[in-house]
Amino acid sequence: MKSTWAMRRPWWAVTFWILLIVALQAASAAFGSAYYDDHTLPGTESQRVSDRLEQSGEPTLDTVAVVFHGAAPVAEDAAVEAALGEIEELPGVESVQAPAVDAHSVSDDGRIAYATVTLETTPLETDPADVRGILDVAEEHATDEVGIELGGASVRGAQESGGAAEGIGILAALVILVFLFGSLVAASLPILSAVLAVGSSIGAAALVSHVTAVPTYAAPMMMLVGLGVGIDYALLIFSRFRSELLAGRPRTEAAIVAQRTAGRSVMFAGATVVIALLGLVVLGLGALRGLAIAVAVTVLMTMLASATLLPALLTLFGGRIERSVRRRAARGRGRDADRWRALSDAIARRPWPALVGGVLVLVALTVPMFSLRLGFADAGTDPAGSTTREAYDLLAQGFGAGANGPLVVLAEAPEAEAAGAAEAIRETPGVADVVGPIPGDDGSTVIVFPETGPADDATIDLVHRLRDDVLPAVADEGRFSVGGSTAAAIDFAEGVSDRMPWFVAVVVGISSLLLMTVFRSLLIPLKAAALNLLSIGAALGVMQLVYGEGTLGQAPGPIEAFLPVIVFAVVFGLSMDYEVFLMSRMHEEWRRSGDARHAVREGLAGTGTVITAAAAIMVVVFGSFMLSPSRMLGQMGLGLAVAVLLDAAVVRCLVVPAVMHLFGERAWWLPGPLGRILPTIRLEDPALEAATPSTNPQYARTTSA
Repeated sequence: MKSTWAMRRPWWAVTFWILLIVALQAASAAFGSAYYDDHTLPGTESQRVSDRLEQSGEPTLDTVAVVFHGAAPVAEDAAVEAALGEIEELPGVESVQAPAVDAHSVSDDGRIAYATVTLETTPLETDPADVRGILDVAEEHATDEVGIELGGASVRGAQESGGAAEGIGILAALVILVFLFGSLVAASLPILSAVLAVGSSIGAAALVSHVTAVPTYAAPMMMLVGLGVGIDYALLIFSRFRSELLAGRPRTEAAIVAQRTAGRSVMFAGATVVIALLGLVVLGLGALRGLAIAVAVTVLMTMLASATLLPALLTLFGGRIERSVRRRAARGRGRDADRWRALSDAIARRPWPALVGGVLVLVALTVPMFSLRLGFADAGTDPAGSTTREAYDLLAQGFGAGANGPLVVLAEAPEAEAAGAAEAIRETPGVADVVGPIPGDDGSTVIVFPETGPADDATIDLVHRLRDDVLPAVADEGRFSVGGSTAAAIDFAEGVSDRMPWFVAVVVGISSLLLMTVFRSLLIPLKAAALNLLSIGAALGVMQLVYGEGTLGQAPGPIEAFLPVIVFAVVFGLSMDYEVFLMSRMHEEWRRSGDARHAVREGLAGTGTVITAAAAIMVVVFGSFMLSPSRMLGQMGLGLAVAVLLDAAVVRCLVVPAVMHLFGERAWWLPGPLGRILPTIRLEDPALEAATPSTNPQYARTTSA
């Protein structure tokens, strides 16, 4: 057998990775990043309004709302004038519009008023330091008589700092690995491989952002997915290396076998994740295309690290690892396989209770998914006591909930017709106030304040009522379009929902075809697709329960519109990872023995411990992101953690063994015509197959077909 390049030149491989990450980080520091949240939806009304308003050539500058409140009228208070005067002199501030009754910025009782601070930059270019300067002034001038709170997207961004979520996840993963392997050196190798892969991919994504639109939230998502997947892939290969050592193979040969078995499974599973991510292109949404490319780059880098860096580390530290493995085996801690064999035997005796019980758990958790409401969270879901949440609540109290997300109606119509449209909108149920028509170069605009907040279902109904009923009824010579940030969020969420079935069909179809080709089976890919969809549905159901309905102390609100497709892509790929790892071991035993029950038993015994350990690591890594101040990262962390937990604990440990025992030899059946059409892709190395010839005549007939 020939050793891999990384094993023959381990220091070269390690040096390559160090130089790669240094070069990418240096290049990204030199050129910077061009992250951009491209939520454009060509063809929608909201996009039409945005495009027409930008045709004047004047950029839309960022704004901050400074909200004043007190027990008495506050607009004329000296603290207001002093605070606004100081804010106007701050760097990055273009202008300040003080509260005024005729500008609809003072409440009826005068106790709440707000000023609009216009910055010199567009929202994507705003320096958080400029916003923090405004925050400092507000805190300095707030008194017992007049409180000051700040609202706006840039204020939310300036307050969100990267907490200790990543560090907590890595530390927890290290603890689990130490308990699993009994050695700090052995536990550190999968983590080191994952960290280097993530670091290099983040540097690469910053460079890619200059070529295509990569969203601002790509980097933390790449870190979340990369750490989980990278540790997972390295652990699967490392565990096979360890099991080959315990089987008596020499260290070098054990590393080669690990790469030619588990390594091939990792490459196949990683390719499946990449396919699932690139399936986001089907959605035709700009931001998701860039995010898919960024996360796919992360997965590719973890695959490359598993194929090159990890073998090099195993070569350099193999002696110490082998000694710790031998000591652990001598202490009698290698009996986990017997427990998994006992579980398989128990399920074989009563497969139906395991199957029905597991499926019922998944179905019960999936039910809330059908009430999933997509959108974008606003400041109303920020933590209680934060300045953005206080500003949101004050604006809702003084001016109605719709003041936090007004609609913009573009009236490309004669003046009289635009005025009639404004009056019709004012009389529409659900509308609190109307400002305009405001004349412009290409028509006029009408600002509509709904009675409900931006993320409320009633606001969605109002947008559709205006578009479908109210405005068409008054349109004669002109054209009316409903836009604004609230309407754009509604259009984006509905665009994702409409395209989601196509995305699911493409990803499931391609993945099932790959599984059918690898395992030469018709039933295994169908089983995998059904169970993966159930575990993903359960994860989305839990996301809806916690973040959508506000259980466990979270503020109720919509699920970020793009998260379901991201969770689907990542989880489907990870589920296929475990599916391939488990099925490939079962397939090895089936090829050798021809005994279907024995194949399930030994396959579970050989992978049960590592799958549950890998899942535990990913659960703590993903779950740690719930500690992040970002609601979006918390939602994604919860969804991924729940999906992995259910996939490992319910699907792989109960449902899959039950289904495989019920299928028996039929699990490995492939119709002759399909067998002749499909190409042959084997996860087992041909040299290893030759070293352990098959005694299964049915396998020989299937592969020869």
